[in-house]
Amino acid sequence: MCGIVGYIGFRKAADLIVEGLRRLEYRGYDSSGIAVLDDDGQIEVRKAAGRLARLEALVRENVPDSSIGIGHTRWATHGAPTDGNAHPHLGGGCGGTSGHSLAVVHNGVIENFRSLKARLESEGYVFRSETDSEVIAHLIDNCLQRALATGPRVTDELADSPWVVAVREAIAQLRGTYGLLVLFSGRPDLLVAARLGSPLVVGVGDGEHFVASDASPLAGHADRIVYLADHEVAVVTADTLRVIHRDSGHIEHSVLPLELSAADVGLNGYAHYMLKEIHEQPETIRSAMRGRLSRDDATAVFGGLNLTPAQLQHINRIVLTGCGTSWHAALVGEYLIEEFARLPVEVEYASELRYRNPPIDEGTLLFAITQSGETADTLAALREMKRKGHPTLAICNVVGSTIANEADGGIYLHAGPEIGVASTKAFTSQCMVLALLALYFGRLRHMSYEKGLEFIAALERLPELVAEALKADASIRAIAERYRNASTFLYLGRQYNFPVALEGALKLKEISYIHAEGYPAAEMKHGPIALVDPLTPSVFLIPQGAVYDKVILNLEEIKARKGPVIAISSRGDERVRELADDVIEVPDAPDFLQPIVEAIPLQLLAYHIAVLRGCDVDKPRNLAKSVTVEIGRAHV
Repeated sequence: MCGIVGYIGFRKAADLIVEGLRRLEYRGYDSSGIAVLDDDGQIEVRKAAGRLARLEALVRENVPDSSIGIGHTRWATHGAPTDGNAHPHLGGGCGGTSGHSLAVVHNGVIENFRSLKARLESEGYVFRSETDSEVIAHLIDNCLQRALATGPRVTDELADSPWVVAVREAIAQLRGTYGLLVLFSGRPDLLVAARLGSPLVVGVGDGEHFVASDASPLAGHADRIVYLADHEVAVVTADTLRVIHRDSGHIEHSVLPLELSAADVGLNGYAHYMLKEIHEQPETIRSAMRGRLSRDDATAVFGGLNLTPAQLQHINRIVLTGCGTSWHAALVGEYLIEEFARLPVEVEYASELRYRNPPIDEGTLLFAITQSGETADTLAALREMKRKGHPTLAICNVVGSTIANEADGGIYLHAGPEIGVASTKAFTSQCMVLALLALYFGRLRHMSYEKGLEFIAALERLPELVAEALKADASIRAIAERYRNASTFLYLGRQYNFPVALEGALKLKEISYIHAEGYPAAEMKHGPIALVDPLTPSVFLIPQGAVYDKVILNLEEIKARKGPVIAISSRGDERVRELADDVIEVPDAPDFLQPIVEAIPLQLLAYHIAVLRGCDVDKPRNLAKSVTVEIGRAHV
């Protein structure tokens, strides 16, 4: 949550920053702002509550043609989404922009901001927002005044300059998490960035540098990237990049190629990012499998687990943890791994696991599942398991993310950037990776060579099945038209399709603001059936499979009570067509791969209902893509 963009170089900073904020708006869209330097080196700030369009209008009104600037898009936790609470925040001075020494944009939580604020107020600093972030601005100014009075050190002209020293000394006093970027008055040649627990990357160009919360603003502008690690400070000029450890000084940093194009972060003709990402799933599923299937050994292969087969053979329990959609994928993984590898699996909400103390023996392995690799609760759960000495692996989508770096090993999804806030392609890619893990652990334990080959053949057919499922788009839109005004939905499935029912309900809630609940179909009669009436549709996942006849009975119970039924069924199923009010057909798939195929029509149904209701599907209210702070602890 919250997006940061900075630029220093030879082009107009304001235009590039606004473009970058547009690409990062999925991280938060309660307010936005920019700061640039005018011709006299003074800081000019424009910021506004609401969507980015309000800021764009302000930027068009006589913003200095500066080649240096910083920007921010905010997702509010505590502290209302107001103009005053929008970033950037100014440090020093007593009012307006005159006399301010610096501007700061920040993502994260400062846990000790109240004590720092009290101290700074006692020294004459005036606070004009409700956020914790403003503390950082005044604290850096406080350190800067002392550093300027002391004079520059001679050890390292750049790293030991008063401006860099001030940032290093200020962040050493902070407790909590931060990704921050600082612009200084009178220094058109310098940006300083710092990170602890909140992602920051630096894009390397020719005579220019970019700083951002993730790589998307860099696409089409930079061809190289540096991922900052915790406690690192980046000293950025137009021509140079220095990375300094907060405490120990200069360190060597790796410059990697940026494998991301402008097309990857563009709409490419689609009305919304969510729709684009839904239709990308045949290819993203192929990407999740690419290079990971071995017919010679009838198994899956992974390059980043960093645990030997011998070590993995001694695992006697797996814990899968995640939040939201990733938790639903974990439930699918539980079914897969237990069935094919015969390993006990527990699925834990990351937000609960971090505070629990469950009995876990030395043979337990944790998989942390997260699209962004930055989810605060998932990261905290992983760290707690590492602290207790258990091996930890990550399933994530973002190279260089915090969880990817801190886990003992992991598996990348290779799904490409997911910009729509409601996750779609990440979910199916996570399910695919978990299927590969089920194959891998199965072959390590008892699964036969022939069974492994059958498993692989089924996986290889899956992208085509997903492409077939996408062909129902037009018919799903017609069904969405009929149910757009419903106030409550029930989603019902059994076995592998129960987690998909949960995910389908979540998708509808997220983007259409319609109440929806997912249940195992047989549990419907243990309470939820009381909700059934002619105005409450039930979405049944009822493909051909082991539990088909049982789900038919559950469907008939709904129809007996005059509840409308939308059925997701196998192609040509006349029995379902006779019973259901509306039918969405999908191609047949083995039971264990049905979640990936069945997810497609549920995503499309939620999408079309939301569009028909006039909702902003890419930026649903109150949500952000990556929840990188623990809600309720501070102001952001």
